Amino acid sequence: MSAREAIALVTSDFTELPYPHRSTRPDGPLAWAGYDGARAAATERTGESESVICGTATVAGRPAVLVSFEFRYLGGSLGQRTGDRLEAAYAAAREHRIPLVSLVATGGSRMQEGMVALRQLQRVAAQSALNRAAGLPQLAVVRDPTTGGGWATLGAGADVVLTLPGAQVGFAGSRVRPPDADPAAYSAEGQFAAGAVDAVVAPERLSACLGHWLRLLTTPAAGAPEPPRALGDAVPPATGWDAVHRARSPERPRAEAYLDAYFDSREPISGDRCGGTDDGMLCGVGLRAGRAIAYAAQTGTPTRPAGYRTAARLIRLADRLSLPVLTLIDTPGAAHDAAAERAGAGAAIADVFTAVAAARVPLTSLVVGEGGSGGALALAAPANTWATPDSYFSVIAPEAAASILKRPPEEVPALAGELRLRPQDLVDLGVVRGIVPT
Repeated sequence: MSAREAIALVTSDFTELPYPHRSTRPDGPLAWAGYDGARAAATERTGESESVICGTATVAGRPAVLVSFEFRYLGGSLGQRTGDRLEAAYAAAREHRIPLVSLVATGGSRMQEGMVALRQLQRVAAQSALNRAAGLPQLAVVRDPTTGGGWATLGAGADVVLTLPGAQVGFAGSRVRPPDADPAAYSAEGQFAAGAVDAVVAPERLSACLGHWLRLLTTPAAGAPEPPRALGDAVPPATGWDAVHRARSPERPRAEAYLDAYFDSREPISGDRCGGTDDGMLCGVGLRAGRAIAYAAQTGTPTRPAGYRTAARLIRLADRLSLPVLTLIDTPGAAHDAAAERAGAGAAIADVFTAVAAARVPLTSLVVGEGGSGGALALAAPANTWATPDSYFSVIAPEAAASILKRPPEEVPALAGELRLRPQDLVDLGVVRGIVPT
């Protein structure tokens, strides 16, 4: 797929930017023999004068700056003139206050320019940082192939990373990998499974998906989100043990049901960008009454470190883009098996506490099921947490409390009452603001 074919996948309205002019020495900064001839041949082959095309566009009705790589031009490699064009594209996004979308297909830095080429990655990172500071979204569509520094900057460094099915994606290109490397690890699907990519999107869906994301990231709702209405039992529990049983019931509505009822449409983000995913933590951005709200929702399972890191990533992204945040709390507690400990459970939970505490955007939280200890509290808005009638929130599960206090199992139901974990108890204690109606 050429650079212009990639552009045509997402828009029919593209206006190319004027490019900076740079006079260069014969055969480039290293005087690499034959470099000028290689560039001339690449231009004749592709019709392009560099490995990247930049311009303004509308994608599904939403404005953006588009950057599209031409892999047939010296492997889509980044050289000094490529860096000039990318810098101009980031600057145009800041000037027009619009997102930047990169359609990436690159083999990395251009060897014929040596370290001068490699340093372009620093230029890209600096420009990306300026756009982040300006509160402007950055999205990447990873095409085939995307490797090297292009993946490590424009690709993996974007706020939302989409990829086309079957694309080769990875830091190491096919010619420099270890001989025993698993090819699946360097695929779009493999990177998605490893938490480095948010979604694998079919070409025919790409324009609509990108347009939806552009709308979600640029139309924030105002003020704190209203808490969802309760979907389960409307009557608060009579006893603490009753509250625990109802919250643990397999028939109780879960996060998916609450998100579907609350949002008109939504898009997920996936993965912690550290090699992990957790199906027990649903994160993304949704539209409600035409305005965007970010969400992080536990699904009733013990939350794993990757889930907490994904939630922290979501909250920080929302904070930077002025998106209010809704969290749904439902976990018996953080996962505490050996694998979770090795994956940094404590640090991951601390990261969410910090992200919530530092957020400048309003947060709303709703306990929809089990609220087990610090693994649940990490997602709670300190002054704006609510509860459903079929939920509980406790310093620890009653069974674990009995074990710590050396009480016999038959005392667990009574201990649940002593913990004052019912929704109405939480209101009396000032832990939650109220019990939401059905």
